Amino acid sequence: MKQEKSFSESLLRESLGAWLFPFRVAWRYLYAKKTHHAINIISFISSAGVCVGTMALVCVLSVMNGFENLIASLFSAFDPDLKITLVAGKTFSIDEDAFEHIRQHPSVVSFTEVLEDNALLRFNDKQMPVLIKGVSEDFKQMTRIDSIMYDGKFQLFDGGFDRSVPGLGVAHSLGLSPHFIDPLLIYAPKRHARINPLRPEKGFNERKTFVSGIFSVQQVQYDESCVLVSINLARELFEYDSLFVSAVELKLAEGVNHAELKAEFGKLLGSRFSVKNRYEQHESFYNIMRIEKWITFLILCFILLIASFNIIASLSMLIIDKQDDVQTLRALGADTALVKRIFLLEGWLVSIIGASVGIVLGAGISLLQQEFGIIKMGSGYVVEAYPMILQLSDLFIVFATVLVLGLLAAYYPVRYLSSQK
Repeated sequence: MKQEKSFSESLLRESLGAWLFPFRVAWRYLYAKKTHHAINIISFISSAGVCVGTMALVCVLSVMNGFENLIASLFSAFDPDLKITLVAGKTFSIDEDAFEHIRQHPSVVSFTEVLEDNALLRFNDKQMPVLIKGVSEDFKQMTRIDSIMYDGKFQLFDGGFDRSVPGLGVAHSLGLSPHFIDPLLIYAPKRHARINPLRPEKGFNERKTFVSGIFSVQQVQYDESCVLVSINLARELFEYDSLFVSAVELKLAEGVNHAELKAEFGKLLGSRFSVKNRYEQHESFYNIMRIEKWITFLILCFILLIASFNIIASLSMLIIDKQDDVQTLRALGADTALVKRIFLLEGWLVSIIGASVGIVLGAGISLLQQEFGIIKMGSGYVVEAYPMILQLSDLFIVFATVLVLGLLAAYYPVRYLSSQK
């Protein structure tokens, strides 16, 4: 065992020694004056280009993280922690023991019944098709609807009249306001009746509501097409019994494991039902956001690769400038591999210094924007300043990417030394 340990230690020392001397020479070449002053200038430009590219990568990724978090927070104000729907079909009855078990589960804070279907809105001389979302009374408890109210208040029944809360896009299209006294008319086709061409209005159910408020999630699927009403009104309009819903939305207690509850409820309900978390409810949207983030990352990496071409120029000139030193090292017994390591490390150090400074500057800018919101977006947006969130994983990815690109850029001119004798 001692012999094996001694052999391993000697092997490690030998490996470190093979790189320690080339590193010391490369570090000396990095800041020492060259015969031609242009080499120093090109090396500085190379390092500065890598620095700017790295800083841009960190800042852009932080901005993408910020927007993703912003949109997720807007969704979280409207969407449930878990949503139960049918795998195939439109509506289902909650008159089952499984749903009663879920309703009484200690980790479930709110059990909201939802009935959604398409309808036609008419206000004065304007009309448009929308998605009517009928919700039970605990919808306000399940969501943070008050935080996304654009105008008015969230109220679905005032004791005498039905109320509705349309999205901002619907309100703009129809000219709605919670301060108007004119009713909003909702039409839905009767489920068990044929439409008479002579009297088509007889084939529709009609209900009147008064707008109590307008919400805004800054998403087309909600703002441009959704109107919230009470579930009792939705059931009357679409002709469903009191226990029929199109979805059940759940708010879970703080600190509980969402994945475990999702699996538990999915097993309890069986294969007929689908239980989705917040990510799965908007899976395609989040996937698009991530694809945009990494496509942007790849584009900036390509720009950074172009900036790294300066390393090829500076390192090629340095190799030519240090031909006498190379001959001296060869006379002292240095082989080609040792000489190549020296210049490879020299080029890599340019990238490492540029990447390190770029990481620090990019992280600093991101943290300043994250805390103080220095760069503003202007009026009319959900937030005043550009949202930025710095993630440690992004810093590691950016640093590793820059090092790989720098190594590739340094390797190209170093290959020239293999032909030297």
